[in-house]
Amino acid sequence: MESFTEPPEGLFEYTDWSLRRREERRPAHVEEARPHGKHFAVRFAGCTDRDQAARLAGETIEVPRSALKPLDAGEYYRADLIGMSVRRESGELLGTVDHFIDTRSDAIMVVRGERDFWVPATAKHLRRVDLKDRVIWIEWQEPAGQPEA
Repeated sequence: MESFTEPPEGLFEYTDWSLRRREERRPAHVEEARPHGKHFAVRFAGCTDRDQAARLAGETIEVPRSALKPLDAGEYYRADLIGMSVRRESGELLGTVDHFIDTRSDAIMVVRGERDFWVPATAKHLRRVDLKDRVIWIEWQEPAGQPEA
């Protein structure tokens, strides 16, 4: 299992989990968890063998919004940024946030518009986030040879 909390083991502070595949959600109870490299090995209640565990691959773990901790100023949950417009400081619209990709160094914000852009989700590039108008303002120039998302 891969955790996107900071720190990663912070995920286990939440007890009310759901597993989601597409739009289907079902409750999940962790019976055991241990570090496994950069990830975690987790055993869920009712999951008794490797075949059952393999069927869980690709599912997303969710917790209720009400269980999330308040964030400091300038911090945002990724889920709140999905679907927001992304504009350069010049006003140019690049598209909307589709999803994030985690790399060794930074998170990448995948922006879909007339074409896809991979924008590092760092303070260096993200100038301001306007939650009310649902716009993320960036200062970023696409590097030559940027991969297609």
